[in-house]
Amino acid sequence: MWPRLRSHTKKVSDEMKFCEKCGGYMRTTKEGYVCSKCGYQLKAEVIDTVKMTPAEKPTDIVDAPSPEYMKVAATCPRCGHNEAFRSLGFVSGEHAGVRQERAMERFVCTRCGHSWSNA
Repeated sequence: MWPRLRSHTKKVSDEMKFCEKCGGYMRTTKEGYVCSKCGYQLKAEVIDTVKMTPAEKPTDIVDAPSPEYMKVAATCPRCGHNEAFRSLGFVSGEHAGVRQERAMERFVCTRCGHSWSNA
């Protein structure tokens, strides 16, 4: 896709100006700038700017494999039921420049739906 173009007219009056004759601060007006000390006027330059915004990139959706749950005998800490679904996930990280990976067990109670992990 081609990028979208957005065009608008902008006055270059966004900056602070000082008088060329006396060095005083120039105030902005509709026409340009006026010196607050000596009254010297300076017309503002008007420029056209074109801003290119990137077109939206298409999003690819990849199906992630669903976690496999197995029924195991595990006691729920909330309701005390002795049956839960177990899933195994892998956590990776880096500490002090050393990459570490570890397995993490997650359980979901079949009665109340409470989830917990054994770390």
